[in-house]
Amino acid sequence: RGVAAARDAIDLTGHEGAHPRMGATDVVPFVPLGEAKIEDAIRAAEKAAERIWLENGIPTYLYGDAARVPERTNLANVRRGQFEGIRESISIDPHREPDFGEDRVHPTAGITAVGARFFLIAFNVNLDTQDIGAAKAIATEIREKNGGLPGVKAMGFNLPEKGQVQVSMNLVDYRKTTPIEVFDEISKRAEAVGIEVAGSEVVGLIPRAAAPEGFAERVRVLDFDAEQ
Repeated sequence: RGVAAARDAIDLTGHEGAHPRMGATDVVPFVPLGEAKIEDAIRAAEKAAERIWLENGIPTYLYGDAARVPERTNLANVRRGQFEGIRESISIDPHREPDFGEDRVHPTAGITAVGARFFLIAFNVNLDTQDIGAAKAIATEIREKNGGLPGVKAMGFNLPEKGQVQVSMNLVDYRKTTPIEVFDEISKRAEAVGIEVAGSEVVGLIPRAAAPEGFAERVRVLDFDAEQ
């Protein structure tokens, strides 16, 4: 129902934004919590991916631990080219064939990735500067695929309303790199070029194991509720 609502409300042919996207509902992750296992999440992802196609007419890719194609374990590979690029290549490139649905995107809602994965922490560090180049440089240096910190995906964004820039991150496995570790690394790199850290943000939920006592003060979280 959520995918249907997004399909009806969002037209990607007229959409502009800062974050890469390929669908009105871009990604649907299933995350095992409590006693659930990753196999449970995979089965849920497969069922949802099939229903999204059958009930909404939006083709789907399986990604993460649910991927049936090795290169689709990484969401960035699935999303490469975004809506416009996938729209042009899906019918002629066999690597772009959906797991469910026909080899065409929905004309306005695009295509959706559905998958299973470990708990992801959305963590941002704001820098007290308007130098977007500095944020992008730090993001490039710390992301795993460039030889940086394990399990870290990062991008640099402008925060014009604050007069700041941001290193925006997904920490895909806090057991490999914790928010505290990545905060310290960004702080060190910012300080080296004369930039102060303005604070950090946790978007959504965070496992207790990743937020030990004193965590919010340690990484200078700007707005944090213990219920998160």
